[in-house]
Amino acid sequence: MRIAILSGGTGWHVQDVLRAAHELGHEATALDFRSLSASVHTAGDVLAAFDTVLVRTMPAGSLEQVVFRMDLLHEAAARGTPVLNPPRAVEVCVDKYLTTARLARAGIATPATAVCQRSDDAMASFAELGGDVVLKPLFGSEGRGMCRITDAETAWRTFRVLEQTGQVIYLQRFVRHPGWDLRAFVIGERVIAAMRRTAAADWRTNVAQGGTAERVTLSPENEALAIRAAGAVGCPVAGVDLLPGPDGEMFVIEVNAVPGWKALASACEIDVAKEMVRFLTREHSS
Repeated sequence: MRIAILSGGTGWHVQDVLRAAHELGHEATALDFRSLSASVHTAGDVLAAFDTVLVRTMPAGSLEQVVFRMDLLHEAAARGTPVLNPPRAVEVCVDKYLTTARLARAGIATPATAVCQRSDDAMASFAELGGDVVLKPLFGSEGRGMCRITDAETAWRTFRVLEQTGQVIYLQRFVRHPGWDLRAFVIGERVIAAMRRTAAADWRTNVAQGGTAERVTLSPENEALAIRAAGAVGCPVAGVDLLPGPDGEMFVIEVNAVPGWKALASACEIDVAKEMVRFLTREHSS
C-alpha cells in the first residue's frame, strides 16, 4: 500500500512511520506540505498517487498557504482516500476554542474558558475566572506560549499587547492540580497506551517543557473519557490530555490531532507508529 506522510520535514516521527510502514510491507513516502501543488483540469494533485494519507505536522505558513494545504486534504478525502486524521478533525483540534466548544457540547468537563478579541472584555473575563488564569495561544501545542497570570496589572498589559497585535485572547481558569496529568493515546475506539506526565518545578506537565513520563493504566472511567473526547472532535487517532482537579473531577484540557509519541513509546514500550500504520491500512482495506 502506498502511504503519503505529510509534515514539515523529516524528523524523528516521520522516520519512525517510514520504518514502521516498511517493516509492515508498505511503501511510504515523506512529503513536505510546503512542496505540494495541484492542477484542476490536468494531472490533479500529488496525493492522488497514494492509497492513504497520514498527516504528521502542519508547518507554519500564511493563511492562504495553510488553507490550500487543508483544501488538498479535503480533496483527497472527497476522492475516497483515507486521511488520518480527517481534515475537519485537524481543523477543529488546531483551534483551541473550537476544540473546547466541541468538548463542552458533548458534556465533557473542561476548565472554565473565555475567548475575547478586546482587552476590556478579557479583563472582565479575568475577574470572572477568579483572577488566576492560563493564557494560551489559540493555535499551539506542547505548552509553548502558555503563561499563568495572577495579577490584574500583568493581565491588562498582556491583553492590551495581544489586542493591538490582532491576536485572540484565550483564557482558562487555572486548575489546581497535583503536579501531573495523563496523556492517553487513542486509536479507533481504544486507548493503546497512556502515561502520567509529572511537572519539573513548573505547573506545566508537558514533556517538551521538561516534564517526566511514566506508564500508567487508566481507570475504565478515564479510558472511556479519553475515547469520548476523541470522538467529540472527530479524531480516530488522538492524544488526549486529562487533568485531575482539586475536587476529584477530571478535566479534558487538550485533544491533539497530530500527537507526538516519542516519550509515550519509550515509557510504555509500545510501537505506536506500527499501531497507526495498521489502523490506517485497515481503514483503506475496509
